[in-house]
Amino acid sequence: MHPRHWAQIHPDKPAVIAVTVGESISYKELNERSIQCANLMRQMGLQPGDHVAVILENHPRFFEISWAAQRSGLYFTAIAWRFKPEEIAYILEHSGAKVLFTSNNQQALCPELEHHTRDLSCFMVDGESPGYTNYEQAIAEQPIIPTARETRGVDMLYSSGSTGKPKAIKIPIESAAIDEPTALYAFFGERYQWNEQTRYLISAPLYHSGPLRFSMAQHYFGGTVVMTEKFDAEQNLALIQQHQISHAHWVPTMMVRILKLPAEVRKAYDVSSLRFVMSGAAPISVQTKQAMIDWLGPILEEAYAGTEGNGSTMINSREWLQHPGSVGKAVGCTVHIVDDDGHELPAGEIGTIYFDGPEFEYYKDPVKTREAYNDRGWSTLGDIGYLDEEGYLYLTDRKNDVVIVNGVNVYPLEAEQLLINHPQVTDAAVFGLPDEDSGERLHAVVQIAGGVQPGDALSAKLIEYCRAELTPIRSPRSLDFREQIPRHETGKLYKRLLKAEYV
Repeated sequence: MHPRHWAQIHPDKPAVIAVTVGESISYKELNERSIQCANLMRQMGLQPGDHVAVILENHPRFFEISWAAQRSGLYFTAIAWRFKPEEIAYILEHSGAKVLFTSNNQQALCPELEHHTRDLSCFMVDGESPGYTNYEQAIAEQPIIPTARETRGVDMLYSSGSTGKPKAIKIPIESAAIDEPTALYAFFGERYQWNEQTRYLISAPLYHSGPLRFSMAQHYFGGTVVMTEKFDAEQNLALIQQHQISHAHWVPTMMVRILKLPAEVRKAYDVSSLRFVMSGAAPISVQTKQAMIDWLGPILEEAYAGTEGNGSTMINSREWLQHPGSVGKAVGCTVHIVDDDGHELPAGEIGTIYFDGPEFEYYKDPVKTREAYNDRGWSTLGDIGYLDEEGYLYLTDRKNDVVIVNGVNVYPLEAEQLLINHPQVTDAAVFGLPDEDSGERLHAVVQIAGGVQPGDALSAKLIEYCRAELTPIRSPRSLDFREQIPRHETGKLYKRLLKAEYV
């Protein structure tokens, strides 16, 4: 299906409810505005296969611009507005974008990007600025008549840059009708039971692959997206009750914040309409997932995959209760665990995770593409883990984050997840620092909960808390505090930024 179909069947049904700005967009409005925006892009000279860029918060206009590109055969690149100006400039140049859409809220970025946008056609939602045309006025002048032959476009998204420069995965554009079913949407639609009755809650940023693709999928199936600009734990519970949300998309850090609400606050809201809670982007600790299942029942669905689309695993709650800590079994691919010498490892042994699945390439980066593959043609996202005897995958850590203490591989993720679940901690990061005696040692940086006082006593208490659960070399030997842990809004940790401060 497609928004144009639902615009005919249910023209007045909300396609998007933008909670933060209090705006509801019907399928008729979404379809017509996307046609006008597509005509604007065509007026700018864009042809199928060209690129447009979007730097927007979770704004109501986000979807009409994305659907306009989708029905015009274009690549559309959503850029994280939280990126540094130099990262955004890199993506604009690297992607070859010809048109840029941004908003009045991002106006402070305009002077920083001036040298990189002079050759672009630039439009601003909710305002205008030197070099930027008002978006609303521009599309108002366009007819609500689609071209005779619309062809399907696709997103070209960049990684979050948590381990270096953002990388793009370019998917070849097929000459397909805009409403021709895609294998991805068909699969997820069946697994998660998406349909016209779906009411999908999203508070994660739309510039990330999961939230953008899952949100647009709701418009294929005729559901309603209930969207907030930022995540607020109690507000999410209130929205579930108010809008009878059937599907919520929460990353692990969101779950932790909801679980740390006072019990009386969580009990104050009726969340019985929830049928699925979907998660990915970062590992969920055993403690967090068990607590979520105890509270909501067996409705959690977890997926492990990357924007690369080279393979994935999935697991539902009932499977997870039999295999706690697992991220599931392979879907549409085969998972292999490989050691540093390239040998495949048996069940229970830790190594680099490789997928024997669909091929991909990093756009304009043949070196990184080659590094992602081994000599058997299997590809990796750079994670390490192991398989059990039944083929369920368990993540251990990122390969780049492994710390070697006295010659032993240590995985900071387990101490990190342990600290995050401490009642006096809101967030934590654990990483390796050089050490004269042991080569490396674990160091923790902790964001404490409101009303808790930092200090040496708390630091010693948290280190001892880790040592009570883990061996000494797997526990932090030092710990300090900060107001905020640098994370992508999808939960991915910018550990390299923290390490750089210390090293």
